[in-house]
Amino acid sequence: MKGRTSARVKVILVVALILAVVTAITSALFGVTWAERAVQTVLTPIRSGFSSLTRQIERYYDYIFGYEALEAKNEYLQQRINEIENSERNAAALERENERLRELLELSKQNEDYQFCDAYIISWDSSSWKSTFTIGKGTNAGLEVGMVAVTSQGQVVGLLTEVGSNWSTVTTILDTSLEISASIASSGHTGVVQGAYASGEEGKLRLNYLPSEAVLRNNDQVVTTGSAVYPKDLILGYVIDAGYDETGVAKYALLEPAADFDTLEQIFVITHFASE
Repeated sequence: MKGRTSARVKVILVVALILAVVTAITSALFGVTWAERAVQTVLTPIRSGFSSLTRQIERYYDYIFGYEALEAKNEYLQQRINEIENSERNAAALERENERLRELLELSKQNEDYQFCDAYIISWDSSSWKSTFTIGKGTNAGLEVGMVAVTSQGQVVGLLTEVGSNWSTVTTILDTSLEISASIASSGHTGVVQGAYASGEEGKLRLNYLPSEAVLRNNDQVVTTGSAVYPKDLILGYVIDAGYDETGVAKYALLEPAADFDTLEQIFVITHFASE
């Protein structure tokens, strides 16, 4: 085995020696230029392939890190957009609140005996026959069952029907369970207002038990007559239609609520007023 290995080594050495001699003779006969050209011929494809690979790696590197930089920039810009949008929403909310407080101040000037507690709506619970919402204040803020909730313009929203330590349920005037003594401001004719769901007019009010001689006009204002629960002259709604009830004797009026329940977000509970 060792003999065969030695023979192979000898052959390799002989071949290397022959190649070296041939290279030396060729260089002597044709000059160094030929040898350089031969080397260039062999190395050029290798160098070209290496350069191409290097460019591909550089492009890939630029893409990866460029994409990460772009992604980071987009994330930052999106964060800034969110911050700006939040600032705009907060500014708009503050502007609406300031407007409501200005209106409430005017209402307080007109009714110096009123005391208010403001609260925001935190959830709604409405169905075909029920209309209630929950506010984030309760007995801790001096609220009690039976207090009236209004808008900053004195439009009746509803009545507090359940009160906890830090929450209250407001049953709105759209709920059929509430009955409010009311009158038509222009004529003085009185009746009872309740939610008009029973008549198929969802989101409307119905002023019932009006005398047959009552003259009703569109946009007539309907207000509270005053009681131990509801202060006098709070706005309930406006007449949009009228007719005779099922008996054919008394009249009724269909009302558009004065309060805009679709955009309602803050209410004011009347905690005290001088009842007549």
